[in-house]
Amino acid sequence: MIKATNLSKKYGENTVLNIALLEIPKGQTFGLVGNNGAGKTTFFNLLLDLITPTTGAVVNNGIQVNKSEDWKPFTAAFIDESFLIGYLTPEEYFYFIGELRGMNKADVDTFLKQFSEIFNDEILGKKKYLRDLSKGNQKKAGIVAALIGNPEVIILDEPFANLDPTTQIRLKKILKELTKNSKSTVLISSHDLGHVTEVCERIVVLEKGNIVKDIKTSQETLKELEAHFSV
Repeated sequence: MIKATNLSKKYGENTVLNIALLEIPKGQTFGLVGNNGAGKTTFFNLLLDLITPTTGAVVNNGIQVNKSEDWKPFTAAFIDESFLIGYLTPEEYFYFIGELRGMNKADVDTFLKQFSEIFNDEILGKKKYLRDLSKGNQKKAGIVAALIGNPEVIILDEPFANLDPTTQIRLKKILKELTKNSKSTVLISSHDLGHVTEVCERIVVLEKGNIVKDIKTSQETLKELEAHFSV
């Protein structure tokens, strides 16, 4: 589904990402972990054609992302609040995303019902603009918007940050059910080793832009990751 080949990004003399080959098959829950500056967000930005690679390419379902926009209809992401449209209410934003994905308002309303516990009566029907919501509620809105229309590829950067513990637990359940019941390929970056290990079936560790571990998740994975980052 996704393939990065000879992919690098440099800023001046500083190489922030250098991946010779990375393949993520369709339907996989893929976790990306690493310390600050490891290159996680850079990789996602390249995958979404938000920045230009210095060398190499990213291919999404046979489409080179910086050569064509044909990957956009089946790909969704939430990286940060810049993905939101701040002057819209959450409802207006959800309807806008739904329309882009071929859904009418009734379809979107039905879809949103499953997230009532996540929203916790703090997002819908409050007549607030997205820009006026708390960071946590902005994140909730952005993540749910990324799931509208059952996209084939879902990219979430630090989805658990700024969320309260109850919402983190509910989000993990939703993500696990999503990949179990659909053919979506889900890519998650996170600093929380426990959450990403619980959700993802495969985890790649980045250090200074390089892949240093590529792990199929098992009962020992969390201990392995904790040991790696304790050195």
